[in-house]
Formats: sequence, C-alpha cells, structure tokens
Amino acid sequence: MVEEKRDIAVLLEEKRVFHPPKEIVENSNVKRWMDEHGIKSYEELLERAKDLEWFWGEVAKDVVNWYEEPKKILEWKPPYAEWFVGAKYNIVHDALDKHIGTDRENKIAYYFEGEPGDTRKLTYGDLYREVNRLANALKDLGVRKGDRVGIYLPMIPELPIAMLACAKIGAIHSVVFSGFSALAFRERINDCKAKVVITCDSFYRRGKTVPLKKQTDLALEDAPSVEHCIVFKRTGEEVPWNKDRDIWWHDLVKDRPEECDTEVMDANDPLFILYTSGTTGKPKGVIHRHGGYAVGVATTLKWVFDIKDNDIWWCAADIGWITGHSYIVYGPLILGATSVIYEGAPDYPKPDRWWEIIEKYKVTILYTSPTSIRLFMR
Repeated sequence: MVEEKRDIAVLLEEKRVFHPPKEIVENSNVKRWMDEHGIKSYEELLERAKDLEWFWGEVAKDVVNWYEEPKKILEWKPPYAEWFVGAKYNIVHDALDKHIGTDRENKIAYYFEGEPGDTRKLTYGDLYREVNRLANALKDLGVRKGDRVGIYLPMIPELPIAMLACAKIGAIHSVVFSGFSALAFRERINDCKAKVVITCDSFYRRGKTVPLKKQTDLALEDAPSVEHCIVFKRTGEEVPWNKDRDIWWHDLVKDRPEECDTEVMDANDPLFILYTSGTTGKPKGVIHRHGGYAVGVATTLKWVFDIKDNDIWWCAADIGWITGHSYIVYGPLILGATSVIYEGAPDYPKPDRWWEIIEKYKVTILYTSPTSIRLFMR
C-alpha cells in the first residue's frame, strides 16, 4: 500500500506587510532623530549606522546622561567589545534620579494590578523614595559595590524596586524567574555567590498561592554565600522562619532615609547577571553593563515602539526574563514612561482579563509574545 503524501499546512504564517500611516512616520521618534542629523531616508540611516562609533555616540546623547563623558565610544578587540570607554555612569541616575524635581516626579511610573484585583499606583517620586529606603537598608546589611544579590520575586512592584536599589549602590542583581524551582534558584545564587537574597512569602497564580518563601528555604539549604534573606509580605500567609537569617522587608526599610547617594560607576561595570534557561546544559550567567545596556534598551524602546510621553505602556513579559528587565524596568524608566505591571495569568479568571486591564488603565501600547496571542486563539 502506497502511503498518500499530504502537504502539511503551515498555520499562522504571516506574509502581509503593514506600513504605518504617514502621520505616524512624520511624528515618530526615529524621524525626529534623523531630521536632527540631516538623514533623509531609511537607507541613508542604515548607511550612516555602519560607522558604529559615530552612530552609537550620537544615539547615546539622546537617551543617557553621563557623569563623565566617554573617552572612546568603542574599543573593539575581536571578539570583545567595550562600549563608552572611560565614561562614568549609573543607570539609576537616568531611570530615577533625573526625574526628581521635574514634572515627572509626580507622574505615574507604575500601575500595579494584582491577580485578586488589588491595585497600587507608584509615581516616580514614590519609586525614588522606596528604592532609596531599600538601598540604605542593603548597605546596612553590608552590601557593597560589586556584591551580588539574588532576587526571587513575582510580578509585583517590589521586584523593580529591589533591582533599582541594588543598582543604586553598585551591587549586581541576579533575578530568577519566580516560576523556576528551588533547585534552579539555588544553582544560580551559588554560581554568582549571592550575599543576600530577596523573596516574598507567597504570591497569587490562577486563584491559588505559590509558596515562594518555602521554595527559597529549600534553595538556601545549600547556599553558603547567602548571609541574609529579605522577605516581602505579599499574601500574609505564615511562612517558616530562620531568625538568624530572615528579615521582613517592612521591618528592614522602616524609618530608613528616603535619600541615598547613587554610586558612581564605570560605564562598563556590571549591572546585572541574568542566567540562561539551562535547556542545553548548565545555565550561563550573562553579564549586562550599566552604560551600553542603558543606551540599547532606551533606544530600542524609543525607536521601535515609538513610545511618547503620554503613552500608557504595557510589556506583558515577566521581569524574570531579559525582555522584562529591559522593557518593564530600565527602558521605560529611563524614558519617563508610565507602565503597567500585572501579577497573574493572562486568561485568569476569564479569557478577557488582559483586555479588562487595557481598558481600565487606557493602555496605548501593548508588547506581548506570539505564544500569548496563540493562547487567546485556542
């Protein structure tokens, strides 16, 4: 019997090209930048961008504020590249400090929507003060420039607060996705030799609570470098406690000063370590640096997504991944944007949860993944 051959249908294959209306093109951020540099066409932009030192030097002027200007834009010793050599910088200066004392101080930085429906609003001023309080607390725990801090938190505002507090004092944060196991967390904090870890009691997911502190305790059973465990109270559930190691977040930051000097860093000093998933072997820690990373994420958000000052931005990724680091935390804050953070699943308790949030906060730009879109198409 001859088996009949059948063509396999390729579903969801997209060949259409969507050209933006002329009005959007003319008012876009990239068009403004091109006009300022006398660039007349997209093809000319691509040609000018081949001069890496000129291009990235000019792009950087548009999105970051150095403490000290770079002596050289690019030092290229294949396969290694050093960007903005000699510049002094800290990404928190652009993400938070520069907004204080301006109109943006009272602008909403984050709308937070918890899965149960609880909400919070944090202005740039609120975020600045919370970050400084935690930064001062971390310093009192002995965290210094170059120390590593492991962060194991869900999608709540305390996650960006913890990241920014570390960066503020020159510590290197290493965020681990809250959906990963205790063993995965242990492997990563041991690899980077974290001095402190930050977690929470538990969090909400599909109507249930996930016991993150219990998972953290399992990870810390064999994590000799960890001296302190900071625990944020999210659900109020009872958790196991090690009085010699564990500290409640609210107790730690109570009465801490709301001002904290931002550590002046070299532009090439490490900002964070983010580990690969480990699907092809041991997870690999990828180091991202203050200067080049800031220029890259702020420019892509400004040019690719064309974000403007009056937009409400929602990147529906998880901060535990590089997309979330870049387009929920650092990129939007550098540009002074208003973002949405949502704790729960996209289709819980109903398939229209995302659209309720979009309508509620008047989201103007949604950034999501094909996987999420397919979830709604089932």
